Amino acid sequence: MDEQVQNFAVANLRRRPDVVMTGGFVAGFSPGTDSPYLNYATPLPGTSPTRADIAALVGAFRVRGLLPRLEFAPEAAPAAAAALREAGFGTEAVHEYLVCTPDTYTDPLPGGDGPRVETPATDAEFQALDAALAEAFGGVFAASADGAARLRRLAQDGGEVRFVRAGDGGCAGGATCSPPAEDTAELAGVGTRPAHRRRGVAAAVTAALTEAMFARGAGSVWLEYSGEGSRGTYARVGYRPGGTRLYVSLPAAPPA
Repeated sequence: MDEQVQNFAVANLRRRPDVVMTGGFVAGFSPGTDSPYLNYATPLPGTSPTRADIAALVGAFRVRGLLPRLEFAPEAAPAAAAALREAGFGTEAVHEYLVCTPDTYTDPLPGGDGPRVETPATDAEFQALDAALAEAFGGVFAASADGAARLRRLAQDGGEVRFVRAGDGGCAGGATCSPPAEDTAELAGVGTRPAHRRRGVAAAVTAALTEAMFARGAGSVWLEYSGEGSRGTYARVGYRPGGTRLYVSLPAAPPA
């Protein structure tokens, strides 16, 4: 599964509006934001980069005023992982990813019980979802017009977006899923506003998005999780351990 997930990462980054391919790496940039989560690179599976290859990659980030950063499945590119560490890249995190297939999928809320999942269509709904996710992730990113626009573009470009409406007409929580590539898709950004947690929101949107991808013919859906509580939610839907993903970055050198 590691190689499939890594091939997906390459294909997904190639969809970005600003793409650089150099020395066995693909870097995808999102104009209008310097967020490291929206501007990063990934190696081609099995690549063995040289020092010059890594220097060229770093240059592509530096010229844009961005942090050189990569996300990838290290088992699919072990030589790249070693070369990046030798070049001074430090580990930000190592996350386990989980995989669901049609054979492991389970409806976590059978019988129609649980929150009603909807697909956003209006500007107000995309804005409410962006605000809910910003709150759910504790201010890692701020709600913004650009964030709502990115959610809309994802839906327009072949991805899927789902949310659960709150009692006040706003948004209790939601999630997104990338367009399929390499017979898989990445489910991401599962978030629930604190006041609406423990009501099945995360399980409901995860199940809805997973079903949507299978209906479109994807052979699997994968995701990363944070915390054992969220892992339990995904396990109820049929997500099982698949491998690990490595996050590395190269801070700017201190002035001499």
